[in-house]
Amino acid sequence: MTVTLTRPAPARAPRDRFAGAARERARRRKDGAAALTLLGPSLVILAVMVGYPAVLMVVQSFTDYSIRNKVQGTLPDVVGFANYLEVFTASDFPAVLVRSLGLMLVMTVFIVGLGALVAVLMTRLTRGWRLLVSVGLLLAWAMPPLAATTVWGWIFDAEYGLVNWLFNTVTGTSDFTNHSWLLDPWSFFVVLTIIVVWQGVPFAAFTLYAALGQVPGEVLEAASLDGATGLQRFRLVVYPYLRNVVTVVVVLQVIWNLRIFTQVYTLQQRGGLVSETNVLGTYIFRQGVGEFGVTSAIGVLTVILLLALSWGYVRTTLKEEEL
Repeated sequence: MTVTLTRPAPARAPRDRFAGAARERARRRKDGAAALTLLGPSLVILAVMVGYPAVLMVVQSFTDYSIRNKVQGTLPDVVGFANYLEVFTASDFPAVLVRSLGLMLVMTVFIVGLGALVAVLMTRLTRGWRLLVSVGLLLAWAMPPLAATTVWGWIFDAEYGLVNWLFNTVTGTSDFTNHSWLLDPWSFFVVLTIIVVWQGVPFAAFTLYAALGQVPGEVLEAASLDGATGLQRFRLVVYPYLRNVVTVVVVLQVIWNLRIFTQVYTLQQRGGLVSETNVLGTYIFRQGVGEFGVTSAIGVLTVILLLALSWGYVRTTLKEEEL
């Protein structure tokens, strides 16, 4: 009987394992350095353009920094939370905040609602009509806010406006001759809402139209065969596919509508009462001349409000990345 002895395979030396781990760490460090090199310019720009002003605003909100300190070159005094107390007790900020939130809510409802209707309409149109509607939406969306507000200001002009002429023609009177739509705060906000909604609907319509294209046709057909009405199909079949997109559109519109400035400022220049029509953007702009400490406190409060409103968008984005 012959016995063959074989030499066992040599165990991997610990030195080899350590070398492999070292190579892996070196590769990770190299990848990290490459990522930092690519992100470096963007991080520097963000730090200079966003980080520094934000930190400076927070610091100034706790001081009495004003134009006097800037002219004389003196340091401001630290006043703690006095600026925040003044904002809520001795200024128009609470009224402006309520006014801005109310306008934001109305504008967001109209923009998202009309955008959804236009998106559904585009799915039912032929290719030619859909192209025509898309071009019209793009023209409204691409027009700068200042130009759009100027054009609408002419339409509602007190002396030569198309709206006044139309109302005079329909009623057969001259009651609307030289009628100013911007002098009364309520009609001012109606004109403002028309302008903002007119420019905001295209974004919502295009986004929701793209989302509607992701709804499977066979699911809708099955729902129709089961006897579901149009409203039931939209509520039970279509909307679950659009929920995340609708959330993003709503949150973005909330943020954008709360930050409107150009339209309000331009209409105020055409005859609106500043004290009765200020929103957060114009209020901060007009408050900023002189008392920088109080203005910084208002800016900090506005940033906190926007972050709170945008939390839904951030949470939805994180959930989509986990899926």
